Amino acid sequence: MKVVILAGGYGTRISEESQVRPKPLVEIGGRPIIWHIMKIYAHYGLTDFVVCCGYKGDMLKKYFRDFMSLSGQVTFDLARNTVHAIPEQREPWRVTLVDTGEATMTGGRLKRVRHLLDDTFCLTYGDGVSDVDIAALLEFHSKSGLAATVTAVLQPGRFGALHLSPEHRVNGFREKGPEDGGFINGGFFVMEPSVIDQIDGDDTVLEREPMDRLVEAGQLQAFLHRGFWQPMDSLRDKMVLENLWQSGSPPWRIWDTPKSKLQQAGALLRAV
Repeated sequence: MKVVILAGGYGTRISEESQVRPKPLVEIGGRPIIWHIMKIYAHYGLTDFVVCCGYKGDMLKKYFRDFMSLSGQVTFDLARNTVHAIPEQREPWRVTLVDTGEATMTGGRLKRVRHLLDDTFCLTYGDGVSDVDIAALLEFHSKSGLAATVTAVLQPGRFGALHLSPEHRVNGFREKGPEDGGFINGGFFVMEPSVIDQIDGDDTVLEREPMDRLVEAGQLQAFLHRGFWQPMDSLRDKMVLENLWQSGSPPWRIWDTPKSKLQQAGALLRAV
C-alpha cells in the first residue's frame, strides 16, 4: 500500500522558515517533519511513499538523495573519486518524488500521481504529526466499503471558555480544553483510486468540490481520533512541536513502541 504525502505548498503562514526551504523540510528535533511523518507510517509497515513536490521541490529531492550520508558516517575518497556512506540506521523506505507543479492545488497534485496508484492508498499532508492508530484506521476503512476515510481530530481551543447565562452573566469559566474547537480534517486519509476521478485538474482543491461530491454520494466517512494531533502551520506550532520533542516523550514518536505492538499492527494490516 502506498502513502501519498502532499509536500508542494508554499507554507506562507510559516514564512520565517519556508522562505529558505519547503515546509516539509522544516526540522523538529534536527529532523525534517516529513521524516517524522514517514516514521509514523513505517511503524505500521507502510514504507512505499509517493511525495508530491512543488515549491522548492528540488530541495526535497536533494534531501532524499543525500539521506544516507546525512544520517551517518560518510567517507570521501578524493583520490579515487568515490563516496562511501555508512548510515546509522537504514530506513526500509521506497520514496518516489514527483514534481506536481509549483502552483498546483491539493487535488491537482493527487491527480498528477494517479498513474502510481492502482489500489487503496493513504494520503496525508506533509506538515502534521499524530499518534493515530494507522492499523485501526485501515481496518475501519476496509470494513466500510466506502471510497474515502478522513481522520477527524479535535482542534484544541486556543482560548479559555466562558459559560454565559441568557442575561450575559458569566456562570462558568475554564481554561481551554481539547474539545473546545470541535472535530476538523486532520489528514491521514485512506482512499480508493476512484476518488481521483472526482478531481478535474490542477486548479482543483481536494477539500472542496471532490470532497463535496463524495459527501453527496455518501462515500466519505470519518475515523474519530481523540488522541494527539498537531499541524505545523505557524512558527508557534513549530515551537510547540520542538518543545514536545525536547521533552523526551513526544506523543507522535510511536515507532519506539515495543515489538509486540508492532506485531499486533502487522496482523491488523494483513487482515485488511
